[in-house]
Amino acid sequence: MISFRNVTICFGGTLALGDVSFEIEPEEFVFITGPSGSGKTTILRLILKEIMPDIGEVVIAGRNVAEIEKSELPAYRRSMSMVFQDFRLLSDRTVKENVGLALAIRGVPEAERDGKVKEVLASVGIESKINSFSQQLAGGELQRAVIARAIVGHPKILLADEPTGNLDPDTAWGIVELLETIRKNGTTIIMATHN
Repeated sequence: MISFRNVTICFGGTLALGDVSFEIEPEEFVFITGPSGSGKTTILRLILKEIMPDIGEVVIAGRNVAEIEKSELPAYRRSMSMVFQDFRLLSDRTVKENVGLALAIRGVPEAERDGKVKEVLASVGIESKINSFSQQLAGGELQRAVIARAIVGHPKILLADEPTGNLDPDTAWGIVELLETIRKNGTTIIMATHN
């Protein structure tokens, strides 16, 4: 599903990744671990085609990412989702609206959105928070809302960048267990973490 072949990338003369090769199979749950500045986020950005390697190839689902045209990027990125450490929920919208926005972007008709949003919020255990705003949620609830937004479109790949970094150990473990459940439902998960 995901293949890095001798990938090297530098930023301003600083080596971020040097001759990195690995394979990730469909429905695997992979942790990328290391301290800050070790290239974890760079790997996720390469998968999203936000950046390109200086040397080597990134191949996703059998296709070299370098061959994806700019006009194809939106469709390519809809096959995956990203979960961020800093949540990135819109503060002036409810949980329902934040999650529903991911469906609206994908062109899902408004009549179908409510049912899908309720279903995904139930799957992550925060259905009672559907009409809450982000400032009304605890850290673990915020992360579950972000995960709900990320998985509502049933991505093939879920990228998680330090999703437990701001959470206490028990809440963090609950998030990892939730991600494992998502993986069992057919999603490949790559989680970058310093923990």
